[in-house]
Amino acid sequence: MNIRPFLLMSFTSLGLAIGLATGTLAQMPHDGMAEQTGQFQRIEQPLWSKVAVTGAGLSLIGLELWWFLLSKPRSRQASATDGVQEITVTVDGGYDPSEIVVEAGQPVRLNFYRKDPSSCLEAVRFPDFRIARDLPVNQTTAIEFTPTRPGRYEFTCGMNMFRGTVNVRSGAGGSNGTGATQAA
Repeated sequence: MNIRPFLLMSFTSLGLAIGLATGTLAQMPHDGMAEQTGQFQRIEQPLWSKVAVTGAGLSLIGLELWWFLLSKPRSRQASATDGVQEITVTVDGGYDPSEIVVEAGQPVRLNFYRKDPSSCLEAVRFPDFRIARDLPVNQTTAIEFTPTRPGRYEFTCGMNMFRGTVNVRSGAGGSNGTGATQAA
């Protein structure tokens, strides 16, 4: 994930908050339009408004930093039933869980249940496994594959904005070069 835009946004927010807290310069009233001097006049603000604006700005910056840098994805182990590792992923403003842990060499079935009607989440793509599926709203779509190598395999929405990972741990099985054998 490229964090430069988020850091730029955070620093811009900080600069705006500091500028507002230290006193805003405003243009003179338009009454004397004939006497434009090009000068600005300082408008004094009460201390409580400076403190409130600074506090709100710093809180928003802290929230942005936590959201983009410090929040951890939800991870869950797929449960094995009849030799198939299976888990349901809820698609609602993202993927829940966004990190799925499975064993290599065993078939995996991911059941995507889509609640969110936004167009971004109408498809899911697994580039490493060469899988792309449409996800109808309020329906469950099963995606099956067999990972053969340990590693982290990413899946994304159709617009590449929402992401999740399949964390494959060591287990029985060989390798076919792509890390997966596709089924269904």
